[in-house]
Amino acid sequence: VQLQASGGGLVQAGGSLRLSCEASGSIFRVGTMAWFHQAPGKQRDLVATISTGGNTNYTDSVKGRFTISRDNAKNTVHLQMNSLKPDDTGVYYCYADVMVIRFSSLRQFWGRGTLVTVSS
Repeated sequence: VQLQASGGGLVQAGGSLRLSCEASGSIFRVGTMAWFHQAPGKQRDLVATISTGGNTNYTDSVKGRFTISRDNAKNTVHLQMNSLKPDDTGVYYCYADVMVIRFSSLRQFWGRGTLVTVSS
């Protein structure tokens, strides 16, 4: 299973970016999907999660600015980021719980990350 993230780039403060991540490979079912953020020199922190049924959760710092969504048919998760701030700069990693084979346990998979740079 591979997670391929895209959509990062350089944007001015106040701007927007849309990140996407597609899970591919031997997949029976994708469970919870999420985005994490790792600022330069800091630990990787959870940004947002979305369940298979569409229930979402956000860290306080992005509430009202970021929106996570998913397309279950395409095993894809998106992160719409609006009103970006310099503190949002960093590498964004997508994450997914994946059932590789029917009735098997969910396994955790990570994408390689996509860099977002927000200039002031």
